[in-house]
Amino acid sequence: MNLDIKEIPFSRFGSYFCVSQEKDAVYIRDVHGGDDAPSKLFQLDIVKDGVEQEYEVRASEVSLSFYLKGQSECVAEIIIPEEDELHIEVQDAELRLKATKGKYDSLMELEDGMYEYHIYPKELKLMIINLNGEMTVRAPWNIIGNDFIDMRLKNGHFVIESYRTVYQKKDYPPFSQGKEQVEVLYKEWFDSMKKGYQQAEYLPSLERASYITWSSVVHPDGILKDYAMYMSKLWMYNIWSWDNCFNALNLGEHYPELAYAQFKIFMDTQDVSGAYPDFVNDKFISYNCVKPPIFAYVYEQLMEKNDYFKDTQRLRAVYESTKKVMNYFDDYRTFQGRLPHYKHGNDSGWDNASLFHEGMPVEAPDLASFLIRSYDILTSFAEILGEKEEAAQFKNKADSILALLLERLYDDDGFYGRVGKNGEKISIRTSLILRLPVIIGYRLDKDIMDTLVSDLEANYETKYGLATESVTSELYQENGYWLGPIWAPVTYLFIHALKSNGYEEAGNRLRDKFLDLTLIGGMAENFDPLTGKGLVDTSFTWTSSVFLLLLEDKLRGD
Repeated sequence: MNLDIKEIPFSRFGSYFCVSQEKDAVYIRDVHGGDDAPSKLFQLDIVKDGVEQEYEVRASEVSLSFYLKGQSECVAEIIIPEEDELHIEVQDAELRLKATKGKYDSLMELEDGMYEYHIYPKELKLMIINLNGEMTVRAPWNIIGNDFIDMRLKNGHFVIESYRTVYQKKDYPPFSQGKEQVEVLYKEWFDSMKKGYQQAEYLPSLERASYITWSSVVHPDGILKDYAMYMSKLWMYNIWSWDNCFNALNLGEHYPELAYAQFKIFMDTQDVSGAYPDFVNDKFISYNCVKPPIFAYVYEQLMEKNDYFKDTQRLRAVYESTKKVMNYFDDYRTFQGRLPHYKHGNDSGWDNASLFHEGMPVEAPDLASFLIRSYDILTSFAEILGEKEEAAQFKNKADSILALLLERLYDDDGFYGRVGKNGEKISIRTSLILRLPVIIGYRLDKDIMDTLVSDLEANYETKYGLATESVTSELYQENGYWLGPIWAPVTYLFIHALKSNGYEEAGNRLRDKFLDLTLIGGMAENFDPLTGKGLVDTSFTWTSSVFLLLLEDKLRGD
């Protein structure tokens, strides 16, 4: 694949290093500390005969190469053969590394050709090593750090290795050997993601999705005790709850341990209240928002994919953790006689959806539906685990929430929300989020489901899929985040619900539309529902995972 590093960063499985282009500048970056931390380490330039040159970047899944404008010979190449090692080979030119440093960042020479760089905001150190080339460094010291750092690499092999505390000396393999090593690793991943797919039709999307999922994983470090698939290494480099489930679902068949790790990260950081973090990275845990419960919903599907997930100990861990989440909504998000509520649009994952435009807190039919679905699944898990009494309790809980949902949030015009301490009816009904009760279609009267499906087709389905705000709504916005654009996880939820509840044709049609959409908009965070253009972050893992899941579904046959 020809990788455009303006859209998809160059990286590898397990690494916090990446290389991407912003406007006309190319940067070596590091995603430790999450997306609130500075990520740019060095701006890269090509210099020849003392003059800065125009250059082109050509990248594949394995390496990134620099070419002087209009020339065919590579003058510099970057690989990431090990998770914490970035290797550079330079010939016939100089590669300049200009540090994007802060006040206390400091570079010091420890031995000939061996520099240690302390990056204070990230609590990170780099060892920059000249293995066999020419290295010149300008880094004037000024009391607490260097005024600037300008390094020139020429005619040789160089290494940048990251670490937290102590650097361990080692022998580094030849550049060519490191490159071959990455090729082998990526081929194994790509072959597993192909899942038997041989046709050319979706090959560009398959290549893109495979690389994004592979290269967006980081290794255990700091708070992260397991390998984590970040949402992106471009802009949104954290692991978010909710998002993690769709990535886990795609990994489940061939990489069950990695899939389970995506759950375990949040089970291990679950608050005493029962709430999962909103997101986690190696340095920070945020509990600002609490997403609706879908761990059990996804875990049930994983059990169908791989017997690994049927292991009693693993099932028990998910079961007990999910019970705590459900108790959280009961204890801390429910007013007497009401349904559980959101306190922020970000709680729902639909940050700025029109349902939330009249204020907070909001009783929403999607949250009630996720709770009902989760209680129903907990009922089946309890029966498997021999918890007969709890199984009956969960079924009764699901029954009572359903009755309250239909009483408080449903009328002849469909589902709606309630807002504020007095639970006033929300007048805005144009968001797709109000149609998510399709996920409990097996519990709804058929006429309700038929009406929901007809509404989807008439008011939300576009050439490319389901718009998150009706395109005829006054609140619809081009590139409006949750006010129109198509989102992969929502698409998956609707497709799965439709196909599970007897609406196969509608589900397959939406599936095929999404597969086709990726050929236009790539693996973006979301998509324009009228043009298919990819929007916001253009290198998103949950989009990639949903594509791979839906491609697998298509391969199994309509």
